[in-house]
Amino acid sequence: MIPIQNIYYMLSYAFNVLNENGYKNIATEDFSNGAELCAAILSKGISVQVKRGLGREYIEQTEALSSLKGRIGISESIKTRSMLKNQLICSYDDFSVNSYMNRIIKTTLDLLLSADISKERKKAIRKILVFFNDVDSLDIHTINWNIQYNRNNQTYRMLISICYLVIKGLLQTNSDGSMRIIDFFDEQRMCRLYERFILKYYTKEFSHIPGFEASASQIPWNVDDGMMDMLPVMQTDIMLTYEEKVLIIDAKYYSHTTQAQFDTHTLHSNNMYQIFTYVKNKEAQLSSEPHEVSGMLLYAQTDESIQPNNTYQMSGNKISVRTLDLNCDFAQIATQLNQIVEEHFGVLT
Repeated sequence: MIPIQNIYYMLSYAFNVLNENGYKNIATEDFSNGAELCAAILSKGISVQVKRGLGREYIEQTEALSSLKGRIGISESIKTRSMLKNQLICSYDDFSVNSYMNRIIKTTLDLLLSADISKERKKAIRKILVFFNDVDSLDIHTINWNIQYNRNNQTYRMLISICYLVIKGLLQTNSDGSMRIIDFFDEQRMCRLYERFILKYYTKEFSHIPGFEASASQIPWNVDDGMMDMLPVMQTDIMLTYEEKVLIIDAKYYSHTTQAQFDTHTLHSNNMYQIFTYVKNKEAQLSSEPHEVSGMLLYAQTDESIQPNNTYQMSGNKISVRTLDLNCDFAQIATQLNQIVEEHFGVLT
């Protein structure tokens, strides 16, 4: 079980905005569950956004008006007989706060009011909702999460991501409309956060090392005839590069770190095939220059008695399997991640 506080630290690395001064007090709070944590982050983040000004977008409005505005709908005016009232049906674009992202936020805040969070937190949410009086709510089951971000709405990225966690992590079960938490940070959502956290940790904590690079780079397929049609993209989770050395990390968050059959535990076969493919294709890409390519499967540690901790030499490359203990003080988590770098690249100064 990962302490809620550690999930906050992981979110802080995944979303750099949480490291700003306005969020620092959240790091000192104790949270009883994931909903409480997300409610705290949203309360602070939305308050900041309100001070900046809620995002607006042009939304088409259609209504009967006494004075002309926008495009006139002659057929609609005839059908509704609005001309008998000296009105015409007009369609026009309104620069409104009723944007889709603001609707997602309002829907999420309404949902949190029925969740297992403190009265003080609910009071803070109700104060924020006053600024969303002109914003409509959405059906939580049909929300389109494919949001396009740009310079004008970039500040919404973290807020919408937290809204996603809230809406996907709460389930209405009671006839009175109250909500209960069901695997708030379940395996699928934790897997995404786990990957992003590790990448952002290395990006931030080793940025002072000249030549050290942490990225989620793609690897080209090593094909003999140039035929690339229908080959899937080879997208790594984390690729660490320093001088001639490369470490490809595949971050895995499973409820079971191994697969078992007849009391025999083995590594997930697909995971091993995947990391081996990454390593050998990266090796081929760097064949014309000095290089050393290694791979690692980094599982989030579970409560199981058997945890993988092995290193293999495969066709000239080192491929290791490790676990990362997230159920400890965050300083210890950082130490584990730092040790991976030291093991593969030496002590960097």
